[in-house]
Amino acid sequence: MANSIPADSEALLAAYSGKVRVRIGGVLLRDGALLLAAHRGLLPDSASFWSPPGGGWQFGESIREALVREFREETGLTVQVGRFLHLHEFSTDKLQALELFFEVIAEDAAQPRLGHDPEHASHQQLLTELAWLTPRQLLQLPPNQVHPVLQHLLSPDDVFVPQQRFA
Repeated sequence: MANSIPADSEALLAAYSGKVRVRIGGVLLRDGALLLAAHRGLLPDSASFWSPPGGGWQFGESIREALVREFREETGLTVQVGRFLHLHEFSTDKLQALELFFEVIAEDAAQPRLGHDPEHASHQQLLTELAWLTPRQLLQLPPNQVHPVLQHLLSPDDVFVPQQRFA
């Protein structure tokens, strides 16, 4: 991840700047591909940043409740939360988050649809796209466009090896 956010994205990311956040993300695997969400505003030249669906942990809810809520908001899917997978410290000059990633399970027949961030107006959404991407497809993207917990995957099984990554 770049050390700074593009100047034209500062207003878009103002709600998250200068605060420490706890983010919860879900890793959903289907037919060898991971369901990922593209985010705008984090990289120069309007490049997409691909990461597992998820978002902020809110006061009064459990971590698992937060993940179920965030996954439904971003993908329309209702998921069951599985095992803990990764702990990652995310940091730029304006953004800082502790990210917890869990395996999630969804109904096989359920199809994801691009949701929204309720924190943002419709014209200021960070989410731009959902896609099923294989590890091979992720390796073909520039590394700064792929969340660090997903970089260097050689197999779908690699994402399920618990690890800690600190910036």
